[in-house]
Amino acid sequence: MAQEHQLTFGPFRLETPQGGLWRGDRLIPLRPRSLAMLRYLAAHPGRLVTKAEVQQHVWAGTHVTPNVLRVCVREIRVALDDSAVAPRYLVTVGRQGYRWLGGEELEGPPPRPAGLLVGRQGEVALLEGWGQQVAHGTRQLGFVSGEAGVGKTTVVAMALARLAAEGGVRTARGQCVEHTGEGEPYLPFLEALGQLGHGHGPERDVVCTVLRQYAPLWLVHLPGLVSESELERLQGRLQGVTPVRMLRELAEALEVLTADWVLVLVLEDLQWSDRSTVEYLAYLAQRPAPARLLMLGTYRPVEVMLQGHPLRGMVQELCGRGLGIDLRLEFLSAEDVAAYVAGRLGGPVAAPLTALVYEPAMLRCGQLSLSVEE
Repeated sequence: MAQEHQLTFGPFRLETPQGGLWRGDRLIPLRPRSLAMLRYLAAHPGRLVTKAEVQQHVWAGTHVTPNVLRVCVREIRVALDDSAVAPRYLVTVGRQGYRWLGGEELEGPPPRPAGLLVGRQGEVALLEGWGQQVAHGTRQLGFVSGEAGVGKTTVVAMALARLAAEGGVRTARGQCVEHTGEGEPYLPFLEALGQLGHGHGPERDVVCTVLRQYAPLWLVHLPGLVSESELERLQGRLQGVTPVRMLRELAEALEVLTADWVLVLVLEDLQWSDRSTVEYLAYLAQRPAPARLLMLGTYRPVEVMLQGHPLRGMVQELCGRGLGIDLRLEFLSAEDVAAYVAGRLGGPVAAPLTALVYEPAMLRCGQLSLSVEE
């Protein structure tokens, strides 16, 4: 009989080679393949585990599509309450494979002094204002656009921190991933719903109850939230279901949830989103029913334009009709960079040092790309 072992990371306990994933005394549901993939990655921390290696050891060498791997990774992240944007446990390494961190933070620059905000005060205040309008029942669709490194993610995070301080705000994030061909439909929405459904305390129960009542067909795509018997029953109901019904179900569920909360859905890197995600954003923005729902999407406009991505036309149309707002972030000025460096180092900084930081960025990008790390 194989000896049982345990791997612990953060608040989690993973039983190997059998058993499951636990958080305290709560068993976290994971499908067998996702659980097997988690076991293998956790057993090989700190190094690159290629996709071919995962297929060899988890699928016994059987060929599986990249979409299968993405679904398993998404389920693992949802179960661990992890994020592809700021991972603590699982990192995707380009198109090569994955690296298991085991709860160790990625190496990076020293933490920024609390409250340091340079050149972005107006943008953060604007996003905070969107959230305040939502609190009064006016749904909002907003985009924060700009090129890589300009600070989209941090501006959103700062605004959300201010909104959360006022209480009654729930946030869920979904991450789009770069892919070839058409991506998985509704990927960032599914990731955000999974985060809500794997929350803590009574809120988790509320989310699952509302989804069962108003959007049961979405639960088919969130197997970690339902038992195997319920999943089989729901899969039988998918026959003949129209895409319009799927859209309506989730829209109604979100409206019910936002009767008690202000809900912020953050959808990152929409330049990599699938067409279904873009169409659903447009559908939610045009719903006439009141909802305390703020949808925030980030994207890189140059990539959207070069790809001919449908997001570009949707943003232009909805913003032109007053149903959306596009906040474009520009690169910081030399004066802002000087203030940033001084704040980061805790005192006055000589002009040559500021120039050393500013000028290489100008050469690389044609403009400055320093404000915050994304």
